[in-house]
Amino acid sequence: MAAKLPLRETVGMALHTLRTNRLRSLLTMLGIVIGNASVITLVGVGKGAQNLAEGQLNTLGANVLFVVPGNNDTRRQGIDSPKTLVLQDAEAIAEQVPSVRRVAPQITINAVVQAGSRSQSSSVSGITPDFLTVRRFEVAQGRFFNQRDMYSARNVVVVGPDLASKLQPVGSILGRNLRIRDQGFEVIGVLRPKGAVFGSNQDEIAYIPLTTMVSKLSGRDPTYGVSLSFISVEARDEASTGAAKFQITNLLRQRHRILRDDDFAVRSQKDALSIVGTITGGLTLMLAAIGAISLLVGGIGIMNIMLVSVSERTEEIGLRKAVGARSSDVLAQFLVESLVLASLGGLIGSALGLSAITAVARFSPLPAAIGADSVLITVGLSGSIGLIFGVLPARRAARLDPIAALRSL
Repeated sequence: MAAKLPLRETVGMALHTLRTNRLRSLLTMLGIVIGNASVITLVGVGKGAQNLAEGQLNTLGANVLFVVPGNNDTRRQGIDSPKTLVLQDAEAIAEQVPSVRRVAPQITINAVVQAGSRSQSSSVSGITPDFLTVRRFEVAQGRFFNQRDMYSARNVVVVGPDLASKLQPVGSILGRNLRIRDQGFEVIGVLRPKGAVFGSNQDEIAYIPLTTMVSKLSGRDPTYGVSLSFISVEARDEASTGAAKFQITNLLRQRHRILRDDDFAVRSQKDALSIVGTITGGLTLMLAAIGAISLLVGGIGIMNIMLVSVSERTEEIGLRKAVGARSSDVLAQFLVESLVLASLGGLIGSALGLSAITAVARFSPLPAAIGADSVLITVGLSGSIGLIFGVLPARRAARLDPIAALRSL
C-alpha cells in the first residue's frame, strides 16, 4: 500500500500549480477579493454611522433628560405635539424633584435672522442661563446672558458659530444688531462649535432670553400660559437619571391630572443610544449580509474554475495515481488549492476594504472603523468558503479512474 504523501509536499504541489497558472488563479480569487472587500467596507461604514450617532448624542450630556410635550402616538402619526408642557411644569420640576440639579426650559421657533443686507433662515430658541451648563455649551466670544437680562427681557442674542459666519463672513459679529421678526437684538456672544444631532445643526441656532421670547416673539397661550417646546433636565449624576425620570413622570402626571395615557414623554440619552444602537446594528447586519452574498458568489466562482481545472488535469491525475498516489492525496491537493485561493483572496480583499475604510474616515464626516476581530472573522470565512466550495471538485478529482484518465493521453 502506498504511503501517504506528506502535507508539506502536498502544499508545495498545490502552490506550484497555482503559480504555473497565475492568470487563472488571479481571476479565480477575484470574486473572493471583491466579496471580502465589500464585507469589510460595508461593516466599517455601518460601524461609522453608529459611532457618528453616538458621538452626537454624547454631546448632549450623560445626565441629561428631555421632557417633550405630546406622546409617542401623536409623534408617530405626524401630528403637531399638543401644548401640554408649560413653564410652570419646569419650575415644579426644579423645586420638587430631589434628583434634579438644573432645569432649562426652552421655546424654539423658526424665523429669518437679518444682519444688514444678509439674512438666514434659522431656529431661534428662548432659553434660561442654566441652558449653558445643562447642555454643556461653551462661549467662544463675548458672554452669555444672565439673570439680569432675563428679568429685564433684554433684546440680546447669542449665536452659534455657523450662523455667525453666515451673517458676518469677515470680522467679529459681536455688537452687531440683528433683526428677528421686526425686533432688534444685540449680539453679545458666540458659542463654540457643538455639531449636529440627528441632522439638526446646533451651530446655526440663535439663542435669546426666555422672557424676551415670550414677551416679544412667541407670545403667551391664553389657555395654557407659557407653552414650552421641551425641557432639558440635568440629573445630579449619571446614576440618578433613572430616579429623575421616574420622579418627573409622577410629578407631571399629578400636575396634568392624567389617569391613562401621558400627554408628555421623558427621554434620556440612554434611551436614544439604545434606539440608535438597534437601528445602526440592524443596518450593519444588513450591509454585512449584502457583502456575504458577494463572498458566496466568489465561492461559486472558485468551484466552477476548479471543476474546469479537474477536466484539464485529467492526465496529470491519472499519472499520479498510476505511480502510487492515493485518492486522499489528490483530494488534499485540490482542497489546498481552493483554500489558498480563498485565503489569499480574503487577505487582498481585507487590505482593500481597510484602505476604503481609511479613505471614508479621512475624507468624509463618517468615522468609519472596524475591529481586528471582524477582519479575522472575514478572512476565516473566506477560507471556509474556499474549503466548502472546493470539496466537489476535489472529490471529483479523487474519484477519477487512473486507467480511464491515462487513456486520454
